[in-house]
Amino acid sequence: MRKTTASVINLGCRVNRVESDKIAVGLISHGFELVDEEEAQLIVINTCAVTGEAEAKTRKAVRKAAGRPLEPIVIVTGCVVNLNPGELTSISDRVIAEPSKVDVVSRALHAIGDMTDSSEGRHLDDRESSTMLSVSSGEAHVDEDPHAISDLLGRSRYGIKIQDGCNHRCTYCIVWKARGPERSVPLDSVIRDVRSAELAGVPEVVLTGVNLGAYRYELADGTVVGIARLLQEILDQTAIPQVRLSSIEPMDVDLDLVRVMSCNQDRVAPFLHLPIQSGCMQTLRRMGRPYSAETLLANVNAIRDILPSVSISCDLIVGFPGETDEEFARTLEACRKIGFSRMHVFRYSKRPGTPAAAAPNQVDPKVMAARSARVRRLAEQMARQDAASRIGSVENAVFEYEDKGTLGSFHKVIIEDAPAGMRGAIAPVRIVSLDDDGYLHARLVDYQS
Repeated sequence: MRKTTASVINLGCRVNRVESDKIAVGLISHGFELVDEEEAQLIVINTCAVTGEAEAKTRKAVRKAAGRPLEPIVIVTGCVVNLNPGELTSISDRVIAEPSKVDVVSRALHAIGDMTDSSEGRHLDDRESSTMLSVSSGEAHVDEDPHAISDLLGRSRYGIKIQDGCNHRCTYCIVWKARGPERSVPLDSVIRDVRSAELAGVPEVVLTGVNLGAYRYELADGTVVGIARLLQEILDQTAIPQVRLSSIEPMDVDLDLVRVMSCNQDRVAPFLHLPIQSGCMQTLRRMGRPYSAETLLANVNAIRDILPSVSISCDLIVGFPGETDEEFARTLEACRKIGFSRMHVFRYSKRPGTPAAAAPNQVDPKVMAARSARVRRLAEQMARQDAASRIGSVENAVFEYEDKGTLGSFHKVIIEDAPAGMRGAIAPVRIVSLDDDGYLHARLVDYQS
């Protein structure tokens, strides 16, 4: 029997990407064949509402999917569904809104099971039929086949979501409304997902969440597992070669976490991504961020005291309402002092329904563009400085290609003596030089296949 074809479209953030990958793995595990959108009988769209522009892109993507010649079923999930589902389901009677991403695969199985047009080849294979029976009887858990992870990944790392939701109320953000309050994935579920990635031969897993550092899970004995303990449990209970942390709020990086990273540098990427958003106290206060610029600098210094090899990247918003030239200059100076290895620079974008959208002293778009360009120039300088500082050191490299990959510090690297067949491997390399394009060059250190 021919398999039912499906396509997963991801819109938005890193967490969405991880969720979309998990949906895709679930579909593969239950007999679907992943294909391009135009060939799919089922299309899943993971939506984004972080900005008004993102929401408009979501509507466009749903209209495009629903208008495909195969007349596919379109399942929409994600932030727009949690905020404004009607604006998507009104596009077509074949658009189904599913607020719970963990139930998307079950909803897909039900939707395809209800289809009776066999003349178009729409049917379930044996694995899907048996799964439909278990779903119908109330069992909605979707087991992941490690082989499905291998089939999905054209890359060498796999994201695992350990947390969702946010209890903060930053004045520019609407995600907390779409994602809901903070909640964490049980420890045993996280371990199971890491083991699945390990069995699939993935060299690196990336722990991710909407507010990653807010991970909290209470064990049966009343012990509360935080992000530091979780990381240690993963290292103790699995043999995954390397773990990387995704974006984590600056105030959530405590010294216990940094010590776990420092004591396990052979298996934990020496990398932290901090969404600082600004380096100016006044701007941070208007943003509703719960730390000061001085505290931020002190925390970064404490991190580097324990883990000198750490690479620190950031998110930064320029042109936030009320940001003056003086405030922007303070942010630039804070960035210089920290010395980021990478910077994701965003111009402030109004999001209707947030306090910042109605705030006075909105910054002129031309001013925002000029400030963004200045920050990006600084970011390029700091990236080269951080990369150059690593010459002579040894780091793990994950091979995305035969001779190219990503270091633990998240710098791109070319391995000059890489043998054939290295794609998907991880190995220690010694960094030897930095080229004009910003690539580090390295050589293998005592590598055994």
